[in-house]
Amino acid sequence: MPTAHAAARAVFVVFAASGFAFASWASRLPAVRDGLSFSEQEMGLLLLTGSIGSVAAIPLSGLVAERFGTARTVLAFAGVLVAGLAVAGYGVAAGEHLAVRLGLILFGVGAGVWDAAMNLEGAAVEQRLGRAVMPIFHAGFSFGTVVGAGIGIPVANAHIPVVWHIVAAGAVALLSVVIAVRYFSPSVVSAAVPHGVATAGAGSADGADPGEVTPPASGLAGLLAAWREPRTLAIGLVVLGAALTEGVANDWVGLAVVDGFGTSDGMGAVGLAVFLTAMTTARLAGTRAIDRFGRVPVLVLSAALAFVGVLTFSLVPVLWLALVGVGLWGLGAAMGFPMGMSAASDEPKRAAMRVAAVSTIAYTAFFVGPPLIGFVADATGYRLAVLVLLVPMALGLAMARSVRPLPTAAGVKR
Repeated sequence: MPTAHAAARAVFVVFAASGFAFASWASRLPAVRDGLSFSEQEMGLLLLTGSIGSVAAIPLSGLVAERFGTARTVLAFAGVLVAGLAVAGYGVAAGEHLAVRLGLILFGVGAGVWDAAMNLEGAAVEQRLGRAVMPIFHAGFSFGTVVGAGIGIPVANAHIPVVWHIVAAGAVALLSVVIAVRYFSPSVVSAAVPHGVATAGAGSADGADPGEVTPPASGLAGLLAAWREPRTLAIGLVVLGAALTEGVANDWVGLAVVDGFGTSDGMGAVGLAVFLTAMTTARLAGTRAIDRFGRVPVLVLSAALAFVGVLTFSLVPVLWLALVGVGLWGLGAAMGFPMGMSAASDEPKRAAMRVAAVSTIAYTAFFVGPPLIGFVADATGYRLAVLVLLVPMALGLAMARSVRPLPTAAGVKR
């Protein structure tokens, strides 16, 4: 079996590869919009297409990972994502919006299941290490997005065709995954839990008496059981708010900077890079913050920073100050998703189905967010449209106590 530290490095690489592929696409959205001659509303509906693929596939991600293991699942669906990028890139080059939509469906299926499986592997590694490291893995995703967006700036300024850019980026991401998954843990869950440990007794989430050893349900029964747990559903709402806060920025900050300030596509990529850099920084510091203050206080502070950042970006008329708001937005958006995934995985033997349930709820953000912002932006412009984020931020904040660790959680502050 690979060591826990080798597995941790592999998980970091896989997260980074996912972020790199995503940001390579997101950094070219202004060019995609221009290539298809789409309005704000049409762009919202286009981005919705990828979310349809994710929302359809993620509910089954726990079953797939349980059956085939996280390594095979990540590798297979990374391939699906890269195939989707190639099809979407061809569609942009040809001006064929149906091809772009087909590519985005494949992209969404690949991204969603890849995301759930790598979070599950990350949670297993976190348990093996005995400390909260999920924010570092998500920092890997953010690091990948920073690199992807950073490359997107000169590529956009050089007017390199979208298809060449994203196909090359997809190939790099897939090669990284092929190498990294060789160091994943051979078991999704069991390797993270010592033999004979009673895991259900900690389960205030499922009502078991302390100390009682109850075999966790598997397969479809286990998936349905996860959907009946109030704590799991509350965590899902926290992650939903975090996913909207992060996803709207990923999808719309570039366009909002370009259209809101009448600047270049390259400056739009700069805006996205500012957001992603801030989020990466916060995630790298997140493990220490959680160890010192606990999940709930960190989540509350994150929500406050995101709130101020969104208000600043939406309302100030000066570009550099709006970019400061983007930075605050990125700092605040960083921690909700990784903490939610850690909370869903506090009981390792129930982690696969709980992560699938939480991921499904979270990915409805990508189903609702793009068309919602697109429709609002049609009337208000992109910058004012992002103010709708204040509602899911408040909802996630109301559910913040749900992420408090169970006794089985990896070494985090109670």
